[in-house]
Amino acid sequence: MSKIQLNVIETSDVHGHIMPHRYRTESDLPLGLAKIGSLIREERTKHDHVLLIDNGDLIQGTPLTTYFSKLDTEQEHPLIRAANLLDYDASVLGNHEFNFGLNTLNKAVKDSSFPWLAANIVNRETKQCYFGRPYIVKEFEGVKVAILGLTTQYIPNWEDPHHIEGLEFEDCVESAKKWVKQIRETEEPDVMIVSYHGGFERNPENGAEEERETGENQGYAICQEVEGIDLLLTGHQHRLLAGKCGDVHILQPGCFGAVVGKAVIELEKRSEKWSITSIHTELIEPINVEADQAVVDASNALEEEVQAWLDEPIGHVEGSLRIEDAFDVRLNKHPFTEFINKVQMEASKTAISSTALFDNTSKGFPDTITIRDVMSNYIYPNTLKVLEITGEELKAALERSASYFQVVDGKPDINPAFLYPKPQHYNYDMWEGIRYTIDLSKNEGERIVQLEEENGKAINMQETYEVVMSNYRASGGGEYTMFKDKPVIREMQDDMTDLIIQYVQKHKTISSTVNQNWRVIW
Repeated sequence: MSKIQLNVIETSDVHGHIMPHRYRTESDLPLGLAKIGSLIREERTKHDHVLLIDNGDLIQGTPLTTYFSKLDTEQEHPLIRAANLLDYDASVLGNHEFNFGLNTLNKAVKDSSFPWLAANIVNRETKQCYFGRPYIVKEFEGVKVAILGLTTQYIPNWEDPHHIEGLEFEDCVESAKKWVKQIRETEEPDVMIVSYHGGFERNPENGAEEERETGENQGYAICQEVEGIDLLLTGHQHRLLAGKCGDVHILQPGCFGAVVGKAVIELEKRSEKWSITSIHTELIEPINVEADQAVVDASNALEEEVQAWLDEPIGHVEGSLRIEDAFDVRLNKHPFTEFINKVQMEASKTAISSTALFDNTSKGFPDTITIRDVMSNYIYPNTLKVLEITGEELKAALERSASYFQVVDGKPDINPAFLYPKPQHYNYDMWEGIRYTIDLSKNEGERIVQLEEENGKAINMQETYEVVMSNYRASGGGEYTMFKDKPVIREMQDDMTDLIIQYVQKHKTISSTVNQNWRVIW
């Protein structure tokens, strides 16, 4: 009787992090592909059979990736260069892979020394897998391991239609059923792994509902409804998961390369047939690990360019645009979000605008504004769209935002639905160009008790209004379904970071103003 141990290493949602820092500070943080690289090389030193898989959202997410996307260059994408050096076996397409358009993505796929997998992303006309392969099979001393790739089907609800032109995103559960059955029958693998860039819509252990089942996350359904999966690698939600969902072993290793997932699969050969005897999943942090020198050396030249670019001063602040308390920014009007809305309104020539404070680490702008400050606060590569919506749809959007709050012991707090299974602070919008009041003493859906134009005239529910917002929100992202498929009046092709930089450079000095056009009461 023979035995073999397979070590599966998963990264996911690296989001452009190579060096061990977040570009807001220069601290030596335990994250990024350089640190992960040392862990991976250590695993390969200790074990004979290592399978390395990235689960998506690799090439977007830092000033490095934004800077690179602006270069007219044929050079290898820095994240692909690092992944090639680390000898990945495969990667799955994530939703953010599409943010810079198909030209950038297709070149990244072409330059990769490993295959990209996305069985459910097909050519709309031919129905063939667009990015090459739906799955791969690797062999380790006679043990056959199949890896099927799936990507959240919800991408059309977020992405710029130009970035996914000609593509169709099939249901992940149905795609998994079809492909796992086919792989089992034709390849006869000893281990069946599904790498799914998506998360869990229900608690993996007890099935309790954790979010509205929109199709964005289908991990629980895949585990429960698809036969023949031994290990499900997940991501997208930036959660830390290791364990089981039903009979399926699962992993999800957070984000930014701060953690890697590891599955140790033990097999025995009985009567000429390999059988799995155990699977153990765990999460590993790259703490007290030196950055991999090969990855650092390959990234240094571009990194130096990016750091110099980030530190360029572009303007000054009169007053203060600093953020001390992110929750207070959402509860009381703050000059920073008013500033972002003013940028959107000027760029789009639109009188009504909405924006969000994306996370709780945004610090606003210091007295002297640099490109680093812009990139640190506006962290997504959004563009702008001007939609034509009715007053009724405008009110519905405000009610969706108002559901961000709950009242606990007489004080406003954050609705857990915006915190779990992952923080969604970016789904609370603040508006400019209208006047409104949110009353938290009312039930959800009935909290907007005042809604007026700037001149004090009540918003007419049947009239139409032009409003500017991010392309993510305009596509209905964040459960703003009232915006989906609405007429697009204008759209701006420049990223919001570019528009903010241009605005600051044009005005030179930014005054911190607060016009108190909205308030929250309870």
